[in-house]
Amino acid sequence: MRTVIIDYGLGNLRSVQKAVERLGWTAEISAQPADLEKADALILPGVGAFPLAMANLVRRKLLPALRNKADKPLLGICLGLQLLLSTSEEFGVTAGLDLIPGAVRFFRQADNFPAALPVPHMGWNDVRTGQTGLFQSLPASFAAYFVHSYYAQPEDPAAVTGWTDYGLDFCSALASGRTFGVQFHPEKSGDPGLQILRNFLELAQG
Repeated sequence: MRTVIIDYGLGNLRSVQKAVERLGWTAEISAQPADLEKADALILPGVGAFPLAMANLVRRKLLPALRNKADKPLLGICLGLQLLLSTSEEFGVTAGLDLIPGAVRFFRQADNFPAALPVPHMGWNDVRTGQTGLFQSLPASFAAYFVHSYYAQPEDPAAVTGWTDYGLDFCSALASGRTFGVQFHPEKSGDPGLQILRNFLELAQG
């Protein structure tokens, strides 16, 4: 199976690659549209600002391969999850990949968000899941590592597969068909994170 980690100039590419290698799989890092088109599975990591990420995807001509991926398995990590949605309000409104309808919101602008809570949400927090899909063989609640100031709000509540409490109960994982996203960093989340990557690769292999 050919797995490609998408290089668009933002993200912990090598740390994700090393996590995949620890599981006994291989993954290549590429910024070439042809490699994405030939891949069997795609991983879209990301750290940074949504508008810059989308601009980089456009500049590197990666958007068509992502938007036209059909049923190819795709895992978005952190900013990569946010890019899966339709829009983000970070630094104004920016269009996303629109693979999962919804918007990316700022914690501080959420109704009744506690003023005393720091933003970004950074460090370990619990993820609650339904123990299916990416979360097979994991407990119903486990700790994962987060660093983010914005959160995903899918239009369809059924797309949410993981929830985390940080001033509000926000979407920390989502899925639609064979498109998956996690707001936390599985490559930094110990054994549960590695299990999530293993589950994704096994699902991709079919």
